[in-house]
Amino acid sequence: MDKILVVDDDLGIQKQLKWSFTGYDVVFADDRASAITQLRRHEPKVITLDLGLPPDPANATEGLAALQEILALSPNTKVIVVTGNNDKLNALKAIELGAYDFYQKPIDSDTIQLLVSRAAQLYDLEKEIRHLSAVAPSMDRIIGNSEQILAVSKKAERIAQTDISTLLLGESGTGKEVFARSIHEHSLRKNKAFVAINCASIPENLLESELFGYEKGAFTGANKTTPGKIESAQGGTLFLDEIGDMPVGLQAKMLRFLQERVIERVGGRSEIPVDIRVICATHRDLSSMVSEETFREDLYYRIGEINILIPPLRDRGNDVILLGKTFLNQYNEDFKTKVKGFSDSAVQAMLQHRWPGNIRELQNKLKSAVIMTETAYIQPDDLGLQVNEHQSVMPTLNLREVREEAESRAIRHAFQVAERNMSRTAELLGVTRPTLYSLIDKYHLEDIKTGS
Repeated sequence: MDKILVVDDDLGIQKQLKWSFTGYDVVFADDRASAITQLRRHEPKVITLDLGLPPDPANATEGLAALQEILALSPNTKVIVVTGNNDKLNALKAIELGAYDFYQKPIDSDTIQLLVSRAAQLYDLEKEIRHLSAVAPSMDRIIGNSEQILAVSKKAERIAQTDISTLLLGESGTGKEVFARSIHEHSLRKNKAFVAINCASIPENLLESELFGYEKGAFTGANKTTPGKIESAQGGTLFLDEIGDMPVGLQAKMLRFLQERVIERVGGRSEIPVDIRVICATHRDLSSMVSEETFREDLYYRIGEINILIPPLRDRGNDVILLGKTFLNQYNEDFKTKVKGFSDSAVQAMLQHRWPGNIRELQNKLKSAVIMTETAYIQPDDLGLQVNEHQSVMPTLNLREVREEAESRAIRHAFQVAERNMSRTAELLGVTRPTLYSLIDKYHLEDIKTGS
């Protein structure tokens, strides 16, 4: 049953609202302090808030302060402020501060119940949208629902349909090329080529010809005219990975190309116009390299019209599990294996590990684990990880979160023990099958619900 918090120091109003809100679990508070206590305890969807609260019931100061504190703690809660007939100015002030709506006394049961019903429906709709956005980020290739990765994905999506030069920063293995491809696939150039070149993997004496191409006879072995990577990306996107490793001598030629959008092949004399978008990436600190004069300052500002910092895996919370499940499904298909998932201890180990190699390290460990494991569920040893029993991965003092985490873990464990049989799982947990399905929906355990 949905919770509603009524904040009012008038007992008559409290009783009237209690009987008005049929079908809701109504709780009460009579001042700001008790309102905050009830908010933390019950987490109501909707709050009705009288602006005239003690110790200054004749004015709206305390009520407006309560409104601000409520929204700071629970910004998604819908607050309906209740005011006197002659207090419209404060009601509008409350709306400016973030209240959902306002209602003027005297109380009409039908009207206030309609307001509350609509507010509760909006709360549910926004919650569902947040959930769908979290499990399905708009950048298709990006896997994760942590705040950090969702924020970066949103930034990448916003610049995708522009031609602004983009510099992707982050540690090795964080997925910079994945982001570059996602930007390309959401751009107006998506139907043209995406060409990637790693500036650190090609010897210095060959990198220029790889990028700019060469004319026949330009050097020994140049038996025919060959376009370079830049020309090959015509109309599309060129991704220069590890741009920080580009030789200083070549940086000047790259700068001219970026400024003029023309190139000359090695051994050539004619300029070739090129229309492409350029995305660069590096794990190096280019600003320090500029100070040390190992990277051109003008090139640094040219390639980084906008910078995007991709967070390391260790800062992305539960994303490591989402990524792990995605790779597990992929490797099961690649290697024709039938590994079902991760044991609880493996999940704990993955959350505790610092992942210095980031997503690339996770991929490598999982490939080995999928091939070598002798059980249906991957164990910490299969991943080459250890579990620190004394380390709490996600410490919390919120009892509701602790309870939800414990119940989710118990459901998953019972599901494994019951060999994925829903009736047997419910029996092990001591609940009915409908109750089990209700808990699965409540905690968004879709992988169990579908039996995947």
